Amino acid sequence: MMTRFKQNMSSLSAVADRPSDTNHRGASLSARAPITVLIVVPGLDGGAADAGALELSRALCQAGHRAIVVSRAGRLVADVTMAGAEFVALDVGSNNPATLLHNAAVLVRLARERKVGVIHALGRAAAWSAYLAARMRGVPFITSWYKGFREQNVLKRVYNGVMARGDRVVAVSEQIAQLIHDRYGTPWERITVLPSSIDLEQFDPAAVSRERIDVVRRNWGVDRDTKVILVTGRILRRKGHHVVVHAVRRLKDMGLKDFLCVFIGEDRGRTHYTGELWDLVLATDTMDVVRIAPVADLPAAYAAAAVVVSAAIQPEGLQRAIAEAQAMARPVIVSDLAAGSDVVLTPPAVPESRITGLRFHAGDDAALAGLLLRLFSMPEPTRRAIGARGRDWVLGHFNAATVAAQALQLYGDVIGTEKAPALAPQTNKKTGI
Repeated sequence: MMTRFKQNMSSLSAVADRPSDTNHRGASLSARAPITVLIVVPGLDGGAADAGALELSRALCQAGHRAIVVSRAGRLVADVTMAGAEFVALDVGSNNPATLLHNAAVLVRLARERKVGVIHALGRAAAWSAYLAARMRGVPFITSWYKGFREQNVLKRVYNGVMARGDRVVAVSEQIAQLIHDRYGTPWERITVLPSSIDLEQFDPAAVSRERIDVVRRNWGVDRDTKVILVTGRILRRKGHHVVVHAVRRLKDMGLKDFLCVFIGEDRGRTHYTGELWDLVLATDTMDVVRIAPVADLPAAYAAAAVVVSAAIQPEGLQRAIAEAQAMARPVIVSDLAAGSDVVLTPPAVPESRITGLRFHAGDDAALAGLLLRLFSMPEPTRRAIGARGRDWVLGHFNAATVAAQALQLYGDVIGTEKAPALAPQTNKKTGI
């Protein structure tokens, strides 16, 4: 079966690589003419790519351009349409070769009827259909990477490789950009770093009342003196929740009192990891200091936490939770795969006086426990200063206006600079802050 699937994927690639009879890159657009972008994403349920599709739709529509989002229906559909984009329901999350070809035909028809100028894929299965459609129509093809994909075998490498075939390959962070370059040899001039933006009005510590914070802490069963270690995001193995549980066990062994670890997230019934995680909690005797507690008021949850942790064991790119936590002026602790130095400022990239968090080697629960103890031992003014610098960092680098301008510049660049809207220039760096 795997051999047959690999042959099918190779056939799809061969079809997509044929030269097109039509080249829409030369389509006549004035310097400020609106463009139409076909955004293809597997789902619209709130994941990183899903939120990215919504973000791109808003940027395009607010600038007078047109966005068409093709995806399975999800809870963000209403937000996409409210942003002014057109939504087309299609199961582009399937990796069945026959479905990929069918979806490609649908996308070709949409691109022709809507006079699409760019096709942008956010996800691997979606990218295969989008790649075929883009090559058949002769329009620019863009992909966006929100995390580093595992490549356990040759088949996975072939499947994942479509994400490196874009005329422009977008990485959500410098860390992911480096991974793309190292793994696929993608030239730096084809890679653009485009971070996600954060809702800085929603995630503003000044806008969260003491009453909201107290409600959250009461729901957790803790008082104001309890130090809360918050871990947000879907409960998946690659997020490293098990590493946090082992670190919490070490904190108990060290004699730390009055603390609680709270996991906010869900697995959507797709994995057995939640059950395994609870088995680990029972085995480590940490039931008294670990909670899984979905929260409706996320800004208040951040405000109620002493620290926000990501112990990811696979490259995560830019986790919105870590940026949101910094926007809420919370100190963060991240693994070296959870966030790069362009997301969280840590030594040795910056001196101690500029840090917004701390970093440890992925999978090292002893190091994580040590950093948690170090943070809790800091004077309160020092912890507050770390949080304040985190908010300043996010305000300057992950605000919606800046990210939207960079996205529009990207689209203008792939169509042709002479046709691009008049926007602030974007720079593309290989490494650094």
